[in-house]
Amino acid sequence: MQISKRSQSLSALLVALFALAGCGGDEGGTSTTGGEVPRRPMFLVANSRGDDILRFEQETGAFVDTFIAKGTGGLFHPDAMVLGPEGDLYIASGDTPENSAILRFDSSTGAFYGAFAKGGGLHRPYGFAFGPDEKLYVASFLTDQILRYDGKTGDFLDVFKEGNGMPGGLNGPNGLLFGPDEKLYVTTQGSVAENGTPMFPGLPSQVLRIDVTSGEMMVFADQPALSTAGHGFISLLGLAYGPDCNAGICDLYVTDYANDIRRYDFTMGTLLGTIETNYSGSTPSTNYLGAMTFGDGGHIFAVGFDVDDTKGNPGTVLRFDAETKPLPAEGQSGAVLVKADARLARPIGILALP
Repeated sequence: MQISKRSQSLSALLVALFALAGCGGDEGGTSTTGGEVPRRPMFLVANSRGDDILRFEQETGAFVDTFIAKGTGGLFHPDAMVLGPEGDLYIASGDTPENSAILRFDSSTGAFYGAFAKGGGLHRPYGFAFGPDEKLYVASFLTDQILRYDGKTGDFLDVFKEGNGMPGGLNGPNGLLFGPDEKLYVTTQGSVAENGTPMFPGLPSQVLRIDVTSGEMMVFADQPALSTAGHGFISLLGLAYGPDCNAGICDLYVTDYANDIRRYDFTMGTLLGTIETNYSGSTPSTNYLGAMTFGDGGHIFAVGFDVDDTKGNPGTVLRFDAETKPLPAEGQSGAVLVKADARLARPIGILALP
């Protein structure tokens, strides 16, 4: 764990304290005059090309601050973000075997604590999840593997699963999530890694379910139909369980890089509905879609970005209410909460703070 250097100047410390007081945080509390400070729910966005983490208000979509500055702790092409069992913020980072790691930060201040998990052949980590067995499971996208690390120390343990280039296999693992049944759910892109490069031999993009005790793996949801406003392919990405889980029965929401969020019945894997995410105003869409998260009031927040690399892939944040109806910010249309913003550079990860 990194500790602040004794040589840090008093003025820098005062500036930091002032910045924290100015943003107000998202936890509320008591003001200097004794009154209650309203809680400000926020969410984080990971810029996969800006190499930083930004913070926004859930209610208005207003930009709050750069929560983690560019390159802090080696942050590079950040992807998924997860709050750990102790409340710290963990971020998937890196795109080579040398710089790939799960980095650990303070979830309140953004202070860097260190590289928590790395090595073991990890190459371009995407989704990851802390398991009920106190192990950390990480999708190594460019080796078609799920690697396991000690959930407390970050030490590498083993290769838990790896792809076989066949339908129903671990082909381009992306999002990871433990369900209320304590089984591991995984989205696959349908790619096969060859020497660190994803190849596309025509395999389906699926949601897999893995029993981490027995190792049994099955297809939970097969590749769905193409989005009506999509890009002619399917690439399932983010995973989130709805906030209405009751006794282990709830819906699973899955984002598609090529557009839309699909909602599945948890018990059978049946497709229940689709949330349209084309905010570009054209068909086919000119935006891609990243991950999603549930925030206050059961609201859904999803992040997307412009397909045009020459524009810097500016990002947009969408919001839907608990009934999956578009819930735009004042003055915006459709589901747009944060309109296209150059500060959002090809964003993929998004995480609502509690």
